[in-house]
Amino acid sequence: MLVDSSAENSGVSLMLLESGLTVISIGLAFALPRLGSAGFLRLERVFLALARRRRLSVVAVGIAAFLLRLALLPFIPVPLPFVPDDFSFLLAADTFAHGRLTNPTPAMWIHFETIHVSMQPTYMSMYFPAGGLVLAAGKVLFGCPWFGILCTTALMCAALCWMLQAWLPPGWALLGGVLVIVRIGLFSYWINSLSAASSLAALAGALVLGSVPRLIRKPRKLEAILLGVGMGLLVISRPYEGVLLCLPVGLYLGHWALFGKNRPAPAQLARLGALPVLIALVAVAWLGWYDYRAFKNPLTLPYTVNRAQYAMAPYYVWQEPRPEPAYHHDSMRRFYSFNELDDFKKIHSLSGFLPRTLAKLVRSFEFFAGILLLVPLIMIRRVFRDRRVRFLVLCTLVLAAGMVIENFLIAHYLAPFTAAFYAIGLQAMRHLRVWRPGDAPVGSALVRFIVVSCLVLAALRPFAGPMHLALAEWPASHWTDRWYGPDHFGTERARVQAAFERMPGRQLVLVRYSDKHNPLDEWVYNAADIDDAKVVWAREMDSADNRELIGYFRDRTVWLVQPDSLPAIVSPYYASGSASESPAPAAP
Repeated sequence: MLVDSSAENSGVSLMLLESGLTVISIGLAFALPRLGSAGFLRLERVFLALARRRRLSVVAVGIAAFLLRLALLPFIPVPLPFVPDDFSFLLAADTFAHGRLTNPTPAMWIHFETIHVSMQPTYMSMYFPAGGLVLAAGKVLFGCPWFGILCTTALMCAALCWMLQAWLPPGWALLGGVLVIVRIGLFSYWINSLSAASSLAALAGALVLGSVPRLIRKPRKLEAILLGVGMGLLVISRPYEGVLLCLPVGLYLGHWALFGKNRPAPAQLARLGALPVLIALVAVAWLGWYDYRAFKNPLTLPYTVNRAQYAMAPYYVWQEPRPEPAYHHDSMRRFYSFNELDDFKKIHSLSGFLPRTLAKLVRSFEFFAGILLLVPLIMIRRVFRDRRVRFLVLCTLVLAAGMVIENFLIAHYLAPFTAAFYAIGLQAMRHLRVWRPGDAPVGSALVRFIVVSCLVLAALRPFAGPMHLALAEWPASHWTDRWYGPDHFGTERARVQAAFERMPGRQLVLVRYSDKHNPLDEWVYNAADIDDAKVVWAREMDSADNRELIGYFRDRTVWLVQPDSLPAIVSPYYASGSASESPAPAAP
């Protein structure tokens, strides 16, 4: 895929902009620590008045996240699918929206093989079902799958504020809600792609961590139910990281149940404990039923079958790579070989393990803190000694141990711990705020200037294009690792798809890639019911296979698409395999 070279450094430009604001904030805090103090105090009094109304604060954060992202639609439209994860989740959403848990293996399935989609034993997304359910809800309720992500992200922001209220003073909890909106809820790939499970997993983690201190302070059924709901959502979204979170939570609550000073009577404790366990077991049972329908075994988890069929790189550092499968398509071979196996080989060596592990740490900080929110971490030593968030620090250490043994890491892997990260960061801010070197309110000014800078960056991000800061689509690390997320990518495939949809009759589209094709820029994805789809996308193979495919879809007009030109080349396809090049179908 051709990429505008002027966009390649745009991610760096946005990071430089954030770096510059960080330097300015630090400089102003030391040089003019009382700058704007009167105005800040007035704003803080209004802010605290809202924060003290805890329920209203939670609702306000959720509504603000929802309405602000809607207001940004003229600048950042509803995202299009453009990476394999997006299309895989959309397949799951289409399946669920039609009332099915999976689909039978389609005829001619080798032509439809694609990344992150299983063709056998059934035709379905390889991922856990939560993301597909979110998109299906958006499709059924609003007519647009992305609205499921929008609603989930708004709930995530509200739940994080609610969680923080259990660990921090109300003003800091509300500030956390504001920061999660501007740093994740508006621009990150969690909201601006169709990879749908990230916000849901973060919501689940916030419910779990917000319930724990409330249960200990005043044991009630509501918090026990919310704890169970959080655990259940983790089961169907990110169970590995869910176990890493629930393990310290279970030990913490178990210690309280046995030795806590205010623990309830054994009968009440048993009733409360049964609620979250029952809800979690229901989620496990439902996932087992889903696994049975999709993968023919209730104990075979999503990922497992697909990875066994296609992948060479394992997930954990101690595992050895699998033998290379007999790939039917070169683009898939290159994805699993170069995009995955090469990375695995680097971390699997003694010389590569440490730098690759450090790189995972850096990528995590890039997404959740960027540069501005790293500044309060100069107080991290005080945070580690702080009893208020000591348990949350322990949770992140358990997570770190779990991530060290994994070969790959993308920010959404850490989503269940989002609330813990924000609580620790805000506690560092609290310590920074009272820092007074030379008896000057440097720390207070620094916290204020950092928050203002975050808001300034959020205000500028919608205008990245006019400011000549438009982001490059590839490499994906330019936008998966950072708060500013992707631009409106995937437009070329969507344009061609829309043009085919407008044509009379039904269409069969054969895709031919060049030798330099980026495997992540995959075009061969289909609806849940391939035979009845208006447009069917298939891989071009040899002449005999192509004739068989065309014979099966004999009632369709056949086209050849070559995506590695811009615009894509679209031509009538002939059984001989030759095609006369012609312009792409008219833009919608």
